[in-house]
Amino acid sequence: MAPKIAFQGELGAYSHEACAAARPDHEPYPCATFEDVIEAVRGGEAELAMLPVENSTYGRVADMHRLLPESGLHIVDEAFVRVRIALLANPGVELAQIKKVRAHLVLIPQCRGFLSNNGIRGEAAADNAGAAAEVAASGTTDTGALASALAAKTYGLNVLAEGIEDNDTNTTRFLVMSREENLERRGDTHMLTSFVFRVRNIPAALYKAMGGFATNGVNMVKLESYMLDGEFTATQFYADITGHPDDPAVKRALEELSYFTSELEILGTYPAAFSRS
Repeated sequence: MAPKIAFQGELGAYSHEACAAARPDHEPYPCATFEDVIEAVRGGEAELAMLPVENSTYGRVADMHRLLPESGLHIVDEAFVRVRIALLANPGVELAQIKKVRAHLVLIPQCRGFLSNNGIRGEAAADNAGAAAEVAASGTTDTGALASALAAKTYGLNVLAEGIEDNDTNTTRFLVMSREENLERRGDTHMLTSFVFRVRNIPAALYKAMGGFATNGVNMVKLESYMLDGEFTATQFYADITGHPDDPAVKRALEELSYFTSELEILGTYPAAFSRS
C-alpha cells in the first residue's frame, strides 16, 4: 500500500493539490480539521501531514502557529501552491446558464471582477472542493462551483473558465510534517530552519535575542509574534532562518538566542522550495 499524506478538506481541495505536487507517490488522506490532520499522523493513519501556514493575500492561517508547536510533529519540507481558481459546472452546461456559484467565503471575493462581468452571484459554502462535490451530485444546470481544476477532475465536472481570480499572484505556503525528525542536508536548494521561542521578561530582550543573527550573518526570512492563551503579556515568536542548525553561524546565533529566551523549540530543518524564488 502507498504511504498516506493527510490534509484538511475534501478531495480536490488546494491542499490536495499541494499533496499531489509535493508527494505524488503518497495517497491523499482527507481530514475534517487541522487537528484531525495532526492526529492522523500522530496515530499512524498517515505518514505525513500537509498544513497551510500562510497566504500571500490573506496572511497567516489562523491558529496554525499555535498548533505546530503542540503537534509533536516535525517540518520536513515546504510547498507552494498558486491558487488558480476555475469555474466548474456539470457536463453540457455553458457559461451563460450559470446564475450562481458556490465556494468558500474567502474565495468568492477573489473573483469579484469575473463574477460581476458575467452577472453571477456568489454563495458561501463550507469549502471549495465540497462545493464542487455538491454541484456534481445535484446535476444542477444553473449553479457552478469555484475550485481547482483538480476538483473538476475529481468530481467529473467541466471547467468553464480558469484563472478567473483578480489577483494572479495569490499563493499559499504549506509545510510537510512528519512524526520523524529529518536533519539531513538534502535537496538542490539551501536549507531553512523554523523555530518558536519566548523571550525572557527583561528589558530589550527581543532586541538582544535578534542580535546574534545579525552579528553572525544569518538571514531571518520570517519573524512573527502572536499572543498565547489570549494574554497580552504572553507572546510567542515564530521564525524561519536560512541555514542548518549545525552550520557554525546558525549554531552561534541559536546559542545567543537561548540566553534571552525562556523557551526555544526547533520545529524542523528542510530544503527551501524552488517556488520560493
